[in-house]
Amino acid sequence: MNKKQNGLGKGLGAILPIAEKFVEIPLSNIQANPFQPRKKFNQQALEELASSIKELGIIQPITVRKLGFEKYQLISGERRFRASQVAGLIKIPAFVKVADDKEMLEMALVENIQRIDLNPIEVALSYKRLIEECNLTQEECSERVGKNRTTITNFLRILKLPEQVQVGLQNQKISMGHARALLSLKDKQSQINLFHDIVENGASVREVEQMVRDFAETDYKRTSKDKKVRIVNPLPFDKQRKMHELSNYLDREVQLKTNKKGKGKLIIPFSSDEDFEEILSLIKSNS
Repeated sequence: MNKKQNGLGKGLGAILPIAEKFVEIPLSNIQANPFQPRKKFNQQALEELASSIKELGIIQPITVRKLGFEKYQLISGERRFRASQVAGLIKIPAFVKVADDKEMLEMALVENIQRIDLNPIEVALSYKRLIEECNLTQEECSERVGKNRTTITNFLRILKLPEQVQVGLQNQKISMGHARALLSLKDKQSQINLFHDIVENGASVREVEQMVRDFAETDYKRTSKDKKVRIVNPLPFDKQRKMHELSNYLDREVQLKTNKKGKGKLIIPFSSDEDFEEILSLIKSNS
């Protein structure tokens, strides 16, 4: 049989341990996994994998469970399964396991977590499902996926962040380090405000950690504004910090504008003559 028809590739039988038995199953007899955590698959990546399969065959069998006479359901290996369909294979090598719905979900989630192309939110949601739907403790989850418990806890914590911050993490606008730092702010609005400033001004994780320490006991007010065009010369971190300190001291939002040469102006709003006198008094009392 031609290798492109059976999909076994070169030396698959030699690669797999003798104890690992697989069978060839017609692709048409395999149903998709209803518990598959990932719903979107990159079409270009599938086509690239399909080209590899045409050339080399299937290097690693998929895993299925038997539903009935010549009927199977996919447990893991959905990318290989889909790419094999694109490649035009008739059969695919597969391990056949006995598994109930709970075990199906668990195996699918564990395989999903071990993928390298997941964003932090996808990983966190998979951990959450593994714990809640498979009735596992964090310790048991740690054993299943081969990660230490602290790692799992850190991923679960980011699901407590406001939705727009989670979306920003998912879209790589901030890193996991930024997200973990934001969790230390006392309320969600402060987290949202600082998130926008991170995105707008490009603050490093270390700078954000310092900002969070500075505002651990008070609200963080956003300095960046919604604009269609990104700010060309964002304020340096040191000036942002001082502006926040002054805003909190005067109990009003001050604005600082600078140019490339370091020149600029400080704008302090006031609502009345009495308000203006109060600002002067505060400034003088600290001089």
